[in-house]
Amino acid sequence: MSSPTDTSAPVTITQIQSEAELMQALAIREVVFIEEQAVPEGIERDAEDVHAYHVIANQGGHAIGTGRLVMLTQPPANQEGSWGQIGRMAVLQAHRKARVGSLLLTSLEAEARRRGVNGIMLHAQLYALEFYKKHGYQPVGGVFEEAGMEHLEMHKRF
Repeated sequence: MSSPTDTSAPVTITQIQSEAELMQALAIREVVFIEEQAVPEGIERDAEDVHAYHVIANQGGHAIGTGRLVMLTQPPANQEGSWGQIGRMAVLQAHRKARVGSLLLTSLEAEARRRGVNGIMLHAQLYALEFYKKHGYQPVGGVFEEAGMEHLEMHKRF
């Protein structure tokens, strides 16, 4: 997966509209989750990909990050109302620490608000806890394993 050498171009976040854009997003997820983090290939893609709201980050004509929003059929434990789940947040290594993740998260939250959800939940890898806390997410419950890595459920109410 190639990435641009000029990181001075603006980063844009857009909803994925085509099969080609979805393939770019899945390629980013493959690099980040399967190659870098050794997530088993058989669990990286799931049935939620078909109806999720996907976004892609582009810079200088290159796809550099992605994430998705899934509407939950029922709220998390001890919560009420309509909830969404943000997941599959992935940014290519050369573009990390450049606010791309924040732009992706903010875009997904805006779509969740547009859909009238009461809150967002996500499963954060432990190394990313501070990132999500800075965006107003609170840990819920204890550490659990998902895809061979430790995670913590986090919530943000709107």
